[in-house]
Amino acid sequence: MRYRETLGKIDEKIIHYMRRVFFPFARFAIFIIFFWFGILKVLGASPASPLVLSLLAETLPFITPETFLIYFGIFEIIIGISFTIPRFERFAIMLLLIHMVTTGLPLFMLKTITWQNTFVPTMEGQYIIKNILFIALAVGIASHLHPKQH
Repeated sequence: MRYRETLGKIDEKIIHYMRRVFFPFARFAIFIIFFWFGILKVLGASPASPLVLSLLAETLPFITPETFLIYFGIFEIIIGISFTIPRFERFAIMLLLIHMVTTGLPLFMLKTITWQNTFVPTMEGQYIIKNILFIALAVGIASHLHPKQH
């Protein structure tokens, strides 16, 4: 019985610790990814640029690729930074959701680039599908927010 009680207390402490660190760790993780990937686009060094430019050609062909990549990179940087600023979470989540919709478009509009076969994504498709994790993190972060007072 003592063994189970000890394991229960250890488990309780671990869970308490994880609850305490989830919010700042999730915010920091999103910051790192979005800031890093955004700055790569601004610097013209992103391996995702061909995919982004293929979607651009399909949706907004009147915008120059260089200009779009810089602005898209800045948009990602803003998302990342917004997650680090207390009380900006709602704004950051809104930007993230816009980003998720736009970056999910290649799965439907660029099927030859994102799918090998039905339910078999290419590397680019996998890159996009992993964004479900960002949505899950945003939901987790939103679940820790306090309702706005009217």
